[in-house]
Amino acid sequence: MERTLTEQASYTQAMSVVKNIAGIAKGMSITFKEMLQPSEVENYPDGAGPMRGAIFQERFRGKHQLQRDENGLEKCVACFLCAAACPSNCIYIEAAENTEETRISSAERYAKVYNIDYNRCIFCGYCVEACPTDAITHGHGFELASLNATNLVMRKEDLLMPILPSTLKPGSSEDRVELLS
Repeated sequence: MERTLTEQASYTQAMSVVKNIAGIAKGMSITFKEMLQPSEVENYPDGAGPMRGAIFQERFRGKHQLQRDENGLEKCVACFLCAAACPSNCIYIEAAENTEETRISSAERYAKVYNIDYNRCIFCGYCVEACPTDAITHGHGFELASLNATNLVMRKEDLLMPILPSTLKPGSSEDRVELLS
């Protein structure tokens, strides 16, 4: 009872058509079932709280932040490692020397200019990984859209975390705080 080659080919072809129809029917049944379910939407931008309804995962990569140390000084020491690690070449830094009268960071140098061009940034996180002082981190800022491309170049003043009085150690110089303001 051997089948001929033409009978086997026609049988295989018929089973292939049946499997394809079954797959389409299964997919359409899932689609139809989901169409009948109520929509789940986030209440953005009118939600409650500072995030107005937006919920972030812990690993979310938003707008960059330049951090300060416990004395209120900038952590960035202008080592250029973040700019070197950036695959899209969107970070521009100019370094300057600290003096005894004006201390901006705790090291010898500080970033006089620190710009990130969000027109080019791909939010890969390589700059965060490359920073030896943990000066640059990703925040949760996600409202970066703009119709004007020049608004997407963030400068040091836009990225730098504000000085909070609660972060300063007791006994730290108030002169430093005044110089940084």
